[in-house]
Amino acid sequence: MTEAAELPPAPEQARDVFGDRYADAVRYAELLAEAGVQRGLIGPREVPRLWERHLLNCAVLSEVVPEGVTVCDVGSGAGLPGIPLALVRDDLKITLLEPLLRRTNFLTEVVELLGLDHVTVVRGRAEEVLGTLQPVHVVTARAVAPLDRLAGWGIPLLRPYGEMLALKGDTAEEELKSAATALSKLGAVATSIHHVGEGLVDPLSTVVRVEVGESPGGVRFAAKRAKAARTGRVRRRR
Repeated sequence: MTEAAELPPAPEQARDVFGDRYADAVRYAELLAEAGVQRGLIGPREVPRLWERHLLNCAVLSEVVPEGVTVCDVGSGAGLPGIPLALVRDDLKITLLEPLLRRTNFLTEVVELLGLDHVTVVRGRAEEVLGTLQPVHVVTARAVAPLDRLAGWGIPLLRPYGEMLALKGDTAEEELKSAATALSKLGAVATSIHHVGEGLVDPLSTVVRVEVGESPGGVRFAAKRAKAARTGRVRRRR
């Protein structure tokens, strides 16, 4: 196994971003650099750039997340962007959704260690939890899949008039154009690209916002949700 490089000290911007949770952010960075690498959750080459490329890049997503909403971080992996977002926003109720056991074990350990009482870890794929996970206001994701495929997983988890916020790179505009037809079929009513983290990260973090109307996921998923709701009501009566 390749030995991980040494974790660099936290940059000054980290104190501004994480505030009272700065010490917890440092502990999370240490966990990623140690257990995260040992368990294969991140590559050892990522350790020197954990702060700039990962923690800060994800934390500034908070600039476009509304106050007091429910959030589902799809394909959370090692907790990016869900855990940095949770560290800076205790007004949110966040679900970290991840299918792999070794990752959900790590996420559960981190959530407990950092005392993130507003965060829940759920093991499963997005398509598997549809109907059992309460619809959320916001779905977040980072480096999970191309936008059209990601939307197919994430948008059905939204409540009506919710939004998906996907952290993307230089290909954001191109992906958005390519996914236009798929997004429309999934009930998207508006899309936009935002650059966040001014004065905190360089380059700025790029966020693709996809807003949905009254039928997140389109007609097909509306029918699946209705069926799941009916099944749930029957079970409760029993």
